[in-house]
Amino acid sequence: MVSRVIPVEPFDLVIFGGTGDLSRRKILPGLFKRFLAGQMPPEARVIGAARSEMPREEFQDLAAEAIREFAEEAIGDGDGDGLAAFLDRIHYISIDARGEKGWNELQDMMSDKSRIEAYYFSVAPSLFGDLAEKLQSYGMADDESRIVVEKPFGRDLESARELNATLARYFDERQIYRIDHYLGKETVQNLMAVRFGNMLFEPLWNSQYVDHIQITVAETVGVGGRGEYYDKSGAMRDMVQNHLMQLLCLIAMEPPARFSPDAVRDEKLKVIRALDPVPPHHIARGQYGEGQNGDDHPDYRTAVGDPRSKTESFIAIRTMVSNWRWAGTPFYLRTGKRMGARSSEITVVFKDTPHSIFGEDAGSHRNVLSIRLQPNEGITLGVTIKEPGPGGMRLVDVPLDMTFADALGPDGGEQVEAYERLIMDVIRGNQTLFMRGDEVEAAWAWTDPIIEGWIKRGDVPKPYESGSTGPTDSDQLLKREGREWRKIAP
Repeated sequence: MVSRVIPVEPFDLVIFGGTGDLSRRKILPGLFKRFLAGQMPPEARVIGAARSEMPREEFQDLAAEAIREFAEEAIGDGDGDGLAAFLDRIHYISIDARGEKGWNELQDMMSDKSRIEAYYFSVAPSLFGDLAEKLQSYGMADDESRIVVEKPFGRDLESARELNATLARYFDERQIYRIDHYLGKETVQNLMAVRFGNMLFEPLWNSQYVDHIQITVAETVGVGGRGEYYDKSGAMRDMVQNHLMQLLCLIAMEPPARFSPDAVRDEKLKVIRALDPVPPHHIARGQYGEGQNGDDHPDYRTAVGDPRSKTESFIAIRTMVSNWRWAGTPFYLRTGKRMGARSSEITVVFKDTPHSIFGEDAGSHRNVLSIRLQPNEGITLGVTIKEPGPGGMRLVDVPLDMTFADALGPDGGEQVEAYERLIMDVIRGNQTLFMRGDEVEAAWAWTDPIIEGWIKRGDVPKPYESGSTGPTDSDQLLKREGREWRKIAP
């Protein structure tokens, strides 16, 4: 199976924060891969913009170094002609987001209005307003310009509203692309295909047939060099309010009338607004401790430099979607750092058959649909069959496995990185996989009372061992209802 690559229109992409970590790790390597795939037209330009003074050649060297480090497999043996040709499209401007330096030069570079213009704000949110104002005052923010903003989209409802209002002063909502890289993952989009492209699942996708749904995003890494930022955010703000919320929406949303940006996002918004408030006994929070068996990773409080920190590195939540489709079906969300394995998975657990014809010894056999986001992206459906051999009717559960790399073969198994897809969607003007402003605000409106509740109560996260599955409190969220978490496996 050979994937079909459709080139985009000629464009200029300006990366504010072009020398930063995100640019080096994701944006520049992602653009290089799209260039090699033939998706970038010859006229396309990538313009790095940052405070640092450096000649164009030095920024090209920085880009080449980043590509060799984070996209080595795309280069192959040696640098080849591909990297040199890509670097020819790389430019650089030293610019001051709050001053005047560099803006006239950028204005001159962006004078050709026949090209698509996109501006990537790979900077702190505090600079979003300054950049938007400069683009407007220097005549670069016309009706067709697009801006890309990274999370965090505020740290609560009030700040999210302020941020949205700031951007709205200079750009229409149709021009703003709030990027969440989870939505760019192949498996996440396949979730929509599985739901809405197959008659097999959609009739069963409701509380009559689904017992419960689990969403797990487990990381083996700790806070690393993000300690100062993370300790002000925690797992709830850093992961649940955006990444896990988006996954929940795609699982629970109604079929949109058409696969178009606003139709999809309208249905996601309805899910967020239907979420029940979460009482304290449906929340489990934890902080990771020291590593065991020679693991020299520091515990959370040491890593963030605060021996009294009450910020969670793990959170598990039981919530409900109060609408006709999902009334009575619990959704369990779980995410944490320094877990036993790196795994992102959505699990749909169907109910038992209403009556077993195979006798009491048949045991409980449930169909389980597992959507693996990382690693080993794919979809597995557990079905019940007869165990081979004589000796009566013995039932056994077996998986119908579609690991993408295996199922699509060597020609079609290559997976496009999330940032590659999302950046190309920006150029195309397709907002389907990007969050809308009212969606962000609705997510914070649900999240804020949960955070305010544990702050008011003075709750302290429970310690859990690094390399484990989190604090034991999280197990109780399910055990008291006769359920259990899926095993976190790599």
